[in-house]
Amino acid sequence: MITGHLQIPRSMVPHPPPESAMPTLFVGGGNMAAAMIGGLLRAGWPARQIRVAEPDDARREALAARHGVTVAPAAASLLGGARVLVIAVKPQQLRRALAGLLADAGTTVVSIAAGVRIASLRAALGDACDYVRCMPNTPALFGAGISGLYAPSCTPEAARQRAERVLSAAGQTCWVADEAALDAVTAVSGSGPAYFFQVVEWMQAAGEALGLPAATAALLAQQTLIGAARMVQDTGLPPAELRRQVTSPNGTTEAALRRLQSDGGAQIFAAALQAAADRSRALGDEFEQTPG
Repeated sequence: MITGHLQIPRSMVPHPPPESAMPTLFVGGGNMAAAMIGGLLRAGWPARQIRVAEPDDARREALAARHGVTVAPAAASLLGGARVLVIAVKPQQLRRALAGLLADAGTTVVSIAAGVRIASLRAALGDACDYVRCMPNTPALFGAGISGLYAPSCTPEAARQRAERVLSAAGQTCWVADEAALDAVTAVSGSGPAYFFQVVEWMQAAGEALGLPAATAALLAQQTLIGAARMVQDTGLPPAELRRQVTSPNGTTEAALRRLQSDGGAQIFAAALQAAADRSRALGDEFEQTPG
């Protein structure tokens, strides 16, 4: 089973005020880093406070042109004075990206590298840094993300707040009580957007099979997802209650839900999330077992 307990999200300002800006270095300039950078800039952080180490020439040039941030092929030339180091590379790229880095004491290291545990980060960057692991998700591209965060007990409150300021620029945040719970966060929200995209695909295909034009089926499926999400968010009602409210006895919705339930929909979803959590855990194991 997926283990770990989510704590109640902290009460936070959704977007950090400009005075909270601090020199921040992103190691990796991919989609998630770009989303976080865009959020920080929208929140009023000066571009001069943001640096990005990205080996890909085209991506590096695009970040500089679009956001006006400082860029370089490698992190070593940008590290001096950085108060926050955001590790935004895939686990397979992490060792090369961090090779030779010597972060200042008290630097807050915020890692969004899936599966890579704090012990591995500490082995690469040393004991003088403060560590926070995070799992954001792709709606961060639109400022609508959710990030689960974890920090060991030795991480000071100031470092936790720095991590929150950076991650909250891309959406909401919540903390988990133990590091293993990040595997569950990855399964639920990190990978979660893809589940809903898949459902929209299936609904569209089913609509076409029922005789709808492809464009009509796509519009109906997509807008239904958007509207349902708005209802969950804006009403504040539990999804179970919303489901009950739209399910008339002996109606069409009840017929569809009965079929989903009888076909084991809940069990299929639970098994899928378990597979995602298992894979997140395996990524950490693989990283630790790979020679440095």
